[in-house]
Amino acid sequence: MPTTVYDPPALAQGTLRVIPLGGLGEVGRNMTVFEYEGKLLIVDCGVLFPEEHQPGVDLILPDFEPIRHRLDDIVGVVLTHGHEDHIGAVPYLLKLKADIPLIGSGLTLALIEAKLKEHRIRPYTLTVKAGQREQVGPFDLEFVAVNHSIPDALAVAIRTPAGLVLATGDFKMDQLPLDGRITDLRAFARLGEEGVDLFLVDSTNADVPGFTPTERAIGPVLDQVIAKAPRRVVVASFSSHVHRVQQVLDAAHANGRRVALLGRSMVRNMGIAADLGYLNVPDGVLIDYKKARDLPDDKIVYMSTGSQGEPMAVLSRMANLDHAIEPGEGDTVILASSLIPGNENAVYRVIDGLTKLGATVVHKGNAKVHVSGHAAAGELLYCYNILKPKNVLPVHGEYRHLMANAKLAQETGIPAEKTILGENGTVVDLRDGRAEVVGQLDIGFVYVDGSSVGEITDADLKDRRILGEEGFISVIVVVDRQTGKIISGPEVHARGFAEDAAVFESVKPKIAAALAEAAQSGVRDTHALSQVVRRTIGRWVNQSLRRRPMIVPLVIEA
Repeated sequence: MPTTVYDPPALAQGTLRVIPLGGLGEVGRNMTVFEYEGKLLIVDCGVLFPEEHQPGVDLILPDFEPIRHRLDDIVGVVLTHGHEDHIGAVPYLLKLKADIPLIGSGLTLALIEAKLKEHRIRPYTLTVKAGQREQVGPFDLEFVAVNHSIPDALAVAIRTPAGLVLATGDFKMDQLPLDGRITDLRAFARLGEEGVDLFLVDSTNADVPGFTPTERAIGPVLDQVIAKAPRRVVVASFSSHVHRVQQVLDAAHANGRRVALLGRSMVRNMGIAADLGYLNVPDGVLIDYKKARDLPDDKIVYMSTGSQGEPMAVLSRMANLDHAIEPGEGDTVILASSLIPGNENAVYRVIDGLTKLGATVVHKGNAKVHVSGHAAAGELLYCYNILKPKNVLPVHGEYRHLMANAKLAQETGIPAEKTILGENGTVVDLRDGRAEVVGQLDIGFVYVDGSSVGEITDADLKDRRILGEEGFISVIVVVDRQTGKIISGPEVHARGFAEDAAVFESVKPKIAAALAEAAQSGVRDTHALSQVVRRTIGRWVNQSLRRRPMIVPLVIEA
């Protein structure tokens, strides 16, 4: 059913308004705006990575349009953790207003500061820790430790006179985490006793039964795979997955290998994590990638980016033999990551490419080399029972994940009318323990394409898909300004057609005849004549070649 867009009423006094601008119906670009007494608080500001039907797009941002005219009202941006789908859009928000304060844990802020440096922005920051409370404008914020696939992740409890909201960010409930930092269920229970009026909860694994396995289960498997590898080992992971990199460093060290980091973001992020003490680097293990090529093949592990099949990342370039390191017989490649929905084809293409070159590819499908960073259904049920929230708004996930999460909430006794299945732009008002949907904003995709932001539209992407799938035809005709008769042409140029150029000879008389008929009718406008050309060749190509290419006619007067 298409979304019905309607404006919310003016915000009543004593009411908290919640508007997700990204992250609902998709895995990425997480961003939620909270409004109280004329002030705005933002939780997370991430990016979404493009899919195959969005050719040429680098990143997709949340739609800032609903807050663009209210930048002065923003009292802060809380960043729950340092993954790209939660911090990646911050530079684009701060380009609109550079002095919006950023609030987050030490590692999260260090990662975003490094990113902002590349954009030449020096942010205002407030570093917070689990257990800390801060008053930010009219919002009383409390930060709660949660366990995720990156250290220092935080949930945030937002208190206003309208009620208490708990936003989990991304989390799971690993009881044996590598860094010993578990999700603080004691704090969750305390908040539950106080009364959680609205629970915004991570839905990414809501349709996965049971419990997410522990990170500790991965270490021995990585150790085993690296120990058995006859030649070079390449491990691909997210560039911010500190725990996974730690396990690779430890396994390499135990097996007498050294580790070279590949990919700009991997080198940058792990440098930050090591400096802040989140990554413990065994002495002498790390080696510069250029020097690593001098080591024997059985003494090196490369830690790289590209686990999602991104075309420009290190792993894809290796698979295409477009990198200094060329995988071959005896090499082992470990994909230590989950598949983000929409990336499956790209990842399988990379796996096939590496396998064809002779490498052994180890991935989540054939070995336990990755566990998810998100709570599965069993963990979410625990949360609902501990918190007993009055209202639930599932976030962070595609629609099936949101629906599965809402059903879990209902199984624990939360009424169906208190579980809100929203989408990006859904406006929820909270007051006196009641949350209700009061509006639906028109939220679009904002594409980053090279250096342009938001200038490329869905129509442009449709044109790119047509160019990629159907080909391109240009027709040039010169006509006499007075008589409308053809002086030169029509010249037909085609690209992306299997047929020989001679095949278009048969359509030229049809174009000439259509233009002559238009001229006889007194048509002289070049735009109108161009449309005549477009219709004529379009009909012919469709009937003769069963194609719908992009057609660019050019009628010139002389």
